[in-house]
Amino acid sequence: MKKYDVIVVGAGTGGCMVAKTAADADIDVCLIDRKKEEDVGEKVCGDAIGRHHFDDLGLDHPTGDELERTMIGVRIYSPDRENVFDVQGEKLYGFIINRQLFGQRLLRSAMNSGATFMESTHALEPVIENRFVTGVSAKNLKTAEKVKLFGRVVVDASGYSAVLRKKLPPEIGVQATINTKDVVVCYREIRELKSQIAEPNYCELYLSQKWAPGGYSWFFAESGNRINVGLGVAMSNNFPNPKTQFYENLLSMPLFKESSLLNGGTWYDPTRRPLDCMTGNGTVIVGDAACQVNPIHGGGMGPSMRGGVAAGETIVEAIEKGDVSRESLWPYNIRYMHSYGAKQAGLDVFRILLQGLGDEGLNYIMEHRLITEEDLLNASMGEDARINITEATRRIFRGLGKLSFLKRLREAANLLKRARQHYWNYPTSPQKFAEWEDKAQELVEEANKLRKTVDVSST
Repeated sequence: MKKYDVIVVGAGTGGCMVAKTAADADIDVCLIDRKKEEDVGEKVCGDAIGRHHFDDLGLDHPTGDELERTMIGVRIYSPDRENVFDVQGEKLYGFIINRQLFGQRLLRSAMNSGATFMESTHALEPVIENRFVTGVSAKNLKTAEKVKLFGRVVVDASGYSAVLRKKLPPEIGVQATINTKDVVVCYREIRELKSQIAEPNYCELYLSQKWAPGGYSWFFAESGNRINVGLGVAMSNNFPNPKTQFYENLLSMPLFKESSLLNGGTWYDPTRRPLDCMTGNGTVIVGDAACQVNPIHGGGMGPSMRGGVAAGETIVEAIEKGDVSRESLWPYNIRYMHSYGAKQAGLDVFRILLQGLGDEGLNYIMEHRLITEEDLLNASMGEDARINITEATRRIFRGLGKLSFLKRLREAANLLKRARQHYWNYPTSPQKFAEWEDKAQELVEEANKLRKTVDVSST
């Protein structure tokens, strides 16, 4: 039986950042992953990440083989493809990375800081004693031997599978399951084109409820003539197969004529606000397991790294004062909400409302520029987004009998602001959490009600 200060389950971007941050403070860390060491970083992913995440966390920008391409902006296409928003700005600078090499860099960084890495180790369930998580029951995938690892703090950074979180009892105080309607299942391929696309330094996003109901489609150019292309669909009732949608819609475009498949695969994204509480006695939740993902485009590397650093810093403080209770680990929730969670909550409201617009509503918004490129940039960074309703716009929509549509869009913009502010005002201790959580749920329910009435075709 081996004891550590911290056990981190999952060597993804979030898990590696927890391990490094804690190990840098001379905390004894064990990082485990079901993959072999050389396979860490391999993941079906969009491979895009904003530069600001590196700058804010003090990480070196990707270079050499780790960098596939530098991005300078985003092009967003309306469902009918009649309107295109060209969104540029320093806030949108970013990178398309080689996901495996980046993952290997983060793993090496954690190990170089002193973390012990156990490969081919599959976490089975948490060990719980006296209402505290005290360890992990795991299986060595090479020998089939079952082992128990004990730690003062156990971190679930196991991704969407959330192998520990899903088995936590209610008294730990962490939400064990999430609604599948808040999950997007994605299918992605890396394809070799006959020639490079015209402007490879732009990410392209296609809005279409027909192609990707409840989700999104993307084209991200990698180095040479390779392109990362895929779509995601929300796992609502009777959702379509994303691979079928991919082949029937995206690959029918002229761009992909005579292209060749290099690799493809499926993964799941919890595209919603973060878990309302990510701490319990002796445990914290990080990354996809904590729903630390951008709700609009599904990007999770940046948010999970932020979560990993916030969790690591809080764990160090808790261990140094000899208290790893839920209350002592609580500052992790506050740190994350302030660094990204409040923005994420606002974007979740934005996501819910976009799902309710339908293709006709999205076409109307872009055609009449009810939201501008600047507003989209602000919204993507968690700032206020205005609904631009001029008198000329009112006359147009009055003639169409759609004034109620404009009214609901304004209500939506106000709701986004309220949700972000509520998560920014996260309670400073568990004692006030129940009241805060009730209000958070009310905001989500309000967004869902508004979604049901905002479709332009129903006004």
